[in-house]
Amino acid sequence: MHPIDWLVVVLYFAFIVFVGYRTGRGNKGIEDFFLARRSMPWYAIGLSVMATQASAITLVGTTGQGYVDGMRFIQVYLGMPLAIVILCVTLVPFFYRAKVFTAYEFLEKRFDGKTRSLTSFLFLMGRGLADAVVIYAPSVILAIVFGIDEKVIIIAIGLGATIYTTLGGMRAVMWVEMWQMLIIFLGILFCLGSVIVGLPDGVSLTDAIQIAGATGRAETMDFNLDPTVTYTFWTGICGGIFLMLSYFGTDQSQVQRYLTARSLKESRLALLFSALVKIPMQFVILLTGALLFVFYQFEKPPVVFNPVALERLAQARDVSQLEADYDEAFEIRKEAAQNFADALGGTREDEMRRSFLQADAVFSGVRSEVLGLIRESEPGFSDTNYVFPTFVLTKLPVGIVGLILVAIFAAAMSTVESELTSLSTATVVDFYQRYVRREAEDSHFLAVSRVATLFWGGFATFCALYMGRLGSAIEAVNRIGSNFYGPILGVFVLAIGARRANGHGAFAGVLLGIVAVQLTARYSEISYLYYNLVGTVVSVVLGYIISLVFASPERSV
Repeated sequence: MHPIDWLVVVLYFAFIVFVGYRTGRGNKGIEDFFLARRSMPWYAIGLSVMATQASAITLVGTTGQGYVDGMRFIQVYLGMPLAIVILCVTLVPFFYRAKVFTAYEFLEKRFDGKTRSLTSFLFLMGRGLADAVVIYAPSVILAIVFGIDEKVIIIAIGLGATIYTTLGGMRAVMWVEMWQMLIIFLGILFCLGSVIVGLPDGVSLTDAIQIAGATGRAETMDFNLDPTVTYTFWTGICGGIFLMLSYFGTDQSQVQRYLTARSLKESRLALLFSALVKIPMQFVILLTGALLFVFYQFEKPPVVFNPVALERLAQARDVSQLEADYDEAFEIRKEAAQNFADALGGTREDEMRRSFLQADAVFSGVRSEVLGLIRESEPGFSDTNYVFPTFVLTKLPVGIVGLILVAIFAAAMSTVESELTSLSTATVVDFYQRYVRREAEDSHFLAVSRVATLFWGGFATFCALYMGRLGSAIEAVNRIGSNFYGPILGVFVLAIGARRANGHGAFAGVLLGIVAVQLTARYSEISYLYYNLVGTVVSVVLGYIISLVFASPERSV
């Protein structure tokens, strides 16, 4: 990269450390450190909630998803607005009025200590490992594409986020996340603008969308009723809504954000704001990916977007003929794409569309052949996540490359710091205060909180450094959320919706819900988005039945 791009990156790190230090001074106890003394405005919370979700893989991977598969991924978020409205009416008021630090603390008030400890432990196990993935996954991509040592990127993301989270606590994290989210917005808009400007003369934005649409990449809705298909309208509504209810309603990394609000009204406003902005943001990211597909109709893309994988293949066998076939297929497709763009709205549009689709199929076939050769030695190989960084590095001007790299860093670090604060909160409040030391000076718990933050930051960074050796463990970690979210949501449904439910039923319901999700994943082919629905229903139904069998005196909040 150019020195100016590196300067942009250095200035970003200096800026977030400055903001974190300045806004995080004055922490005197755990209410300061974990909840910013419940003093945050709604707009800062809303942007912080969004930043927590917007990991680097969201920015990089979703763009690649749009390039490969088009806009259908947007359907995953269709259930989000309804889920947020439901939460604003149900769980948010319960959490806010209970004056809890963690979502799981509420479960002890309603049920018992074992239910609280189980759900908090599941959260710690899932989020602790997922935090390592959030650090590792973008580091691998950035290391290959930008030629930076993977370990340097891992340490920069992990150590940077850990330092200012430990020093400043929640107040520092949320103000930094607000700025990081604004940087991410700016980066997304610059990328979209760059792709549009990069289209050849005579190809308008409308033309580009029609070219993408010819291959199905502009389609946003699929009303297929098949539950094995992940990206459909019904999957997004039926499965996605339970995913969003679980994530925003029971995951400590989200709950902790709206517990920092100055009032219940501002908690609700923050969530509604994030729901209002999230879908348009995802739409723009996916649209950028779909337009990248059109951009590469006229600019030759690499045979494989992961240069290291292509180099390994070239060393192992002669691919010169395939590369020659690829070059020829690209030129034919480029001409067909230009003819199609020129014919839009004319009498030959259908003819040129068919010609373009045939040329695209031949081009894709050659590329698929190369990918197939790579998969012989690297099963499951995909270069989807390398599409966006490759475009940034090779096609954008000096300075803008640094800005986009900063946006990727911001996306990664905002998720890491959010998870660190939630992990340390659950550790201290749900376990240390519960089982080790109930009473102590504020200064003692503040020191323990900082130690917990350092521990989880070090744990995640250490695991990220060695995660490349774990192989399929990454895939296993990514499934943890889907395994736990539904059953944990079921417990909260029992807590607020079933007066006769008790701790025995709630505890058993979580465990049985996890078993049900595991069995569903193993013996059926339904989309993973439905796992949350399965886990929730099983947890609620069996938890309630067991509560009736092992009846105990009712407890109230």
